[in-house]
Amino acid sequence: MKLKLPDRTIKPRSKGLSNLVDNGYGLVELADKLDLCADYVDIVKLGWASAYITKDLYRKVALFEKNGVEACPGGMMFELCWWQNKIDDYVAWLKDNNFKMVEVSNGSLDIPELQKNKMVEFFANKGFIVLSEVGSKDITKVSPPDEWAKQVKNDLNAGAWKVILEGRADASAGVYRSDGTLIDSIINRVLTDIPADQIIFEAPHKSQMVWFLNRLGSNVNIGNVSLGEILNLETLRLGLRGDTVTTFHNNNMQH
Repeated sequence: MKLKLPDRTIKPRSKGLSNLVDNGYGLVELADKLDLCADYVDIVKLGWASAYITKDLYRKVALFEKNGVEACPGGMMFELCWWQNKIDDYVAWLKDNNFKMVEVSNGSLDIPELQKNKMVEFFANKGFIVLSEVGSKDITKVSPPDEWAKQVKNDLNAGAWKVILEGRADASAGVYRSDGTLIDSIINRVLTDIPADQIIFEAPHKSQMVWFLNRLGSNVNIGNVSLGEILNLETLRLGLRGDTVTTFHNNNMQH
């Protein structure tokens, strides 16, 4: 049996990315899940600065590499190293642990935007795949939509591969209000100037994944996905759940 499904990019892909967030999963747990659904995971972010205290970090990175998943420390690692003038040490640490991807952000510590932008260029010139992040984790800091678009463009021009729009792990800041609802004006303004496939939209909850999929299609880039939601997200992408079946199958449904 073969169902008619939406066209879905395959790995290695540059759009339709699913970005897992690792909140401290064990190697056995990860190996079991990746054995089931590695085809549906492209990037894993080791949450916050957890990579610094993760036992057998090199083995974890190797497990992801074996499954075709690019590992990346959370942006907090970069922010702490910048604040403590340890960027050169950070580069060596990344290489020692076989990281090829790095996240550059200023969502938690007060790093000037120009300095963050220069760091995007710095890591890109060092040969890393750079994810930048735009937006603050502080719900009291609200930037106008034009500023979001400007920062995204600046980071892409500096060498970022993709730009993450901040949403926090619980969808309570950045492009979200404290109740988890999207600030549509930010999304609309950013997408006026930047193609959606250049953006990773943090969407930790199903309702938010559905919003982006229904708006931007099955191959939108989704971030902050928990381990238990990887397979569920793929079913949403393919219209195999009621939340997206109408959007992706209107032309193929037979009654």
